[in-house]
Amino acid sequence: MATEDKNRATAAAILPLVGGAANVASIAHCMTRLRLGLHDRSLVDDEALKALPAVMGVVEDDTYQIVLGPGTVARVTPEFEQLVEEAREAAPAPGPGGPASVSVSVSADDLAAQGAAIKAQQKAKNATPFKLFLRKIANIFVPLIPALIGCGIIAGLNGLLVNLQWLPAVTPALAAMASGFMALIAVFVGYNTAKEFGGTPILGGAVAAIIVFPGVANIDAFGQTLSPGQGGVLGALGAAVLAVYVEKWCRRWVPEALDVLVTPTLTVLISGLVTIFGLMFVAGEISSAIGTFADWLLSNGGAGAGFVLGGLFLPLVMLGLHQALIPIHTTLIEQQGYTVLLPILAMAGAGQVGAAMAVYFRLPRNESIRRTIKSALPAGLLGVGEPLIYGVSLPLGRPFITACVGGAFGGGFVGLFNQLGDTVGSTAIGPSGWALFPLLDGNHGLGSTIAIYAGGLLVGYVAGFLATYFFGFSKDLLTEFNVSQEPAPSTIAATGGTPPSATPSSSGGPDTPDPGTDPAKSPAGV
Repeated sequence: MATEDKNRATAAAILPLVGGAANVASIAHCMTRLRLGLHDRSLVDDEALKALPAVMGVVEDDTYQIVLGPGTVARVTPEFEQLVEEAREAAPAPGPGGPASVSVSVSADDLAAQGAAIKAQQKAKNATPFKLFLRKIANIFVPLIPALIGCGIIAGLNGLLVNLQWLPAVTPALAAMASGFMALIAVFVGYNTAKEFGGTPILGGAVAAIIVFPGVANIDAFGQTLSPGQGGVLGALGAAVLAVYVEKWCRRWVPEALDVLVTPTLTVLISGLVTIFGLMFVAGEISSAIGTFADWLLSNGGAGAGFVLGGLFLPLVMLGLHQALIPIHTTLIEQQGYTVLLPILAMAGAGQVGAAMAVYFRLPRNESIRRTIKSALPAGLLGVGEPLIYGVSLPLGRPFITACVGGAFGGGFVGLFNQLGDTVGSTAIGPSGWALFPLLDGNHGLGSTIAIYAGGLLVGYVAGFLATYFFGFSKDLLTEFNVSQEPAPSTIAATGGTPPSATPSSSGGPDTPDPGTDPAKSPAGV
C-alpha cells in the first residue's frame, strides 16, 4: 500500500471511532500525538482505537490524544483534517424535518453542553494552576523543536566537515543555515507566547525582535551597554507576556475608532521600553545563572547529579513537571550551542528499554506481553518510549521503578564524564535514544562525545535489565502474568502496545497511567 493510502486509511479508521466528523471540535498534533477537541467524549470507542495497528495508545488530558508516533502523526493529521472537512461538506444542512448530524443523534447544543461538562470535569480532576502554566510554556517551545532538530543536525554536519577540512566552499553556507534560526529564535518565542497567552501573535514577535536587533548595542541600561540577544528566549518570553497584558489593557480603554492605531503603538512602545530598560538586563542575568549553574552542577557533582536526574526523569514525565525543563534546554542551546542536560535525561529511555527486555525474558509464556514488547522495542531504541511505558512497565508497577533505576545508572555514567571534563551535549531538544546521535556535541571532539553517550545507553540498558530481572516481579505477580494467554481488553494489547484499562499488581506500583500525563512533550522523548 502506498504511504499516502496507508496514512489516509489510518485517518479513516480513526474518524468513526471518535464519534465522526460532527464530534470533532478541533484538530492539532505534536511530535507524536493527534490531539482532538471533542464535543462528546462518550462517543469515543477507546478499546477499538487502541486495537488499531497504527495506534500506540491514547491519553486523555485537556484534549483527547491518540499516540501515532513521530513522522506518522505529521502525515496522518492532514489526511484526518481532510476527511473531517469532506464529511462536514457532505452532511445535510440542519432544518425542519432534516437531520442535524449524520454522525450523532443529539443536537449541536446537546453536544456542546455535554462536551463542556466533560471538559470541566477533566480539568477539575487532572489540572492544577501550576501544571496548566507549564503546559502553556511547553506549547510555546514544542512547535520550535522541528527547526531545532533540523538546524542542529546541519550544525553537526558542518562541524564534521570543518574538522575534516572537507568542502570548504560549502561549510559557510551550512553555518548560515544552522545559525539563522537560532539568531532569531527570540522572535518565534515571542510570537508563540503572545498566541498562547491570548494576545496578537505578531505584536509579541515584534516586541521580542527588539532583543535581537543589532541596534540595541547603542543603548546603555543599568550602567552597561546592551548586547544583541541579551536575555535570549527568557527575555523574549517575558517581553511577549507583557505585550499581551498591555494589549488587553488597551482593548478595554482605547475607543474602538482609534483601536487600530493606538493599541499596536502603545503595545510595542510600552512593552519595548520595559524590555530594553529592564527585561533584557534581568533575563540576561537569569540566563547566565542557568548556564553557570548547569556547568557547576555537572563539574562538581556530575555522577551524583546525573544519577538523580536520570532516575527521576520518568516520574517527572508522569507528573507533567518535565515541561519546566524545556526553556532551560533552549536557553543552554542558545548560550552554549548545546544542552548538557538532555543526554543525561535521555538515559531514562535506556532504562525503560532494558526493563522491557527483562520483562520479555521473565514472562516466556505470556505471548501477549512479549508481542507488545517486540513491536515497541524499535521505537523505544529510537527514543519513543510511550508504548513501553503504557504497554509494559507502568501497568505492571514494579518494572516502572526498576526502569528508573536503569535511567539513574545511565545518567550517572554520563554525568561522571562531565565531571571529569568530557562534556556531552545535544544541539537540539526532542529526540533521545539512538535518534540523539546526530545531534551530539561536546568539548572533546565528536568521537569522544559519541562514545560516552553510547556507553551511557549501554549502562542504562544493562542496569534496567538487571534491576527488572531480579527485582521487577514479586512471586505473585510473576505467577499471575507468566501464563499463556490471548490478548483481551483486560490484558496488555499485542496490536499496538497499549496499556490495559486496569492491570492488577501486587507490587504496589501504579495500575493505570495518569490521564494528565504527556510524555510526548518530553524533551528527552522518553
